[in-house]
Amino acid sequence: MPQLPRDAPLYVAGHRGLVGSAVLRHLQAHGFTNLITRTRSELDLRDPHAVDAFFEAERPQYVVLAAAKVGGILANTTYPADFLHQNLMIAANVIDATHRFEVAKLLNLGSSCIYPKLAPQPLREDALLTGPLEPTNRAYAIAKIAAIELCDAYRLVFDRIGRG
Repeated sequence: MPQLPRDAPLYVAGHRGLVGSAVLRHLQAHGFTNLITRTRSELDLRDPHAVDAFFEAERPQYVVLAAAKVGGILANTTYPADFLHQNLMIAANVIDATHRFEVAKLLNLGSSCIYPKLAPQPLREDALLTGPLEPTNRAYAIAKIAAIELCDAYRLVFDRIGRG
C-alpha cells in the first residue's frame, strides 16, 4: 500500500473517542500535518446538510470514520432505536459524502461486536454474518455492519467507473 502524503488533508471523524483519539495521536506522531477534526457540537454527523457543507469547505482527501454513538450494556438495551438510527445516519452521511466529494481513501472502523456472539476466537473476518449477534448491543452492531455493506457497495461502483 502506498504511503499517504503527510500534508494531505485527512479528516478523523470521532477524534475524541477511545479509538479516534488513538488514531489521531498515531497520525500526529507519524508527522501528519493537515489533520482535520470537529467536535460533535461543531459538526453533527447525523445531519446530511452539515456533513455536505463540511466536505465542501474542507475537501479532505482521506477520511477515518471512527465516530459513533456508543454506550454500555444498559444504554444499548434501553435505547436500541437510538443506537441503530444515529449510527446509521452517521455512517450513511459520511460514507456518502466521501463518495460524492471524491475522497481518495476512507477507513471505516468497525467493532468486535459485529461478529456473532459465539464466533470462534481469535476472530476472523470470514466469521462475519455467520451467526446471531450479542443481543445487548445488536442495534449498534447492525448499524456497523450496514456501514461495511455501504462501503462495499460504493467500492463496487468505484471499481466499475474506474475510481479507487
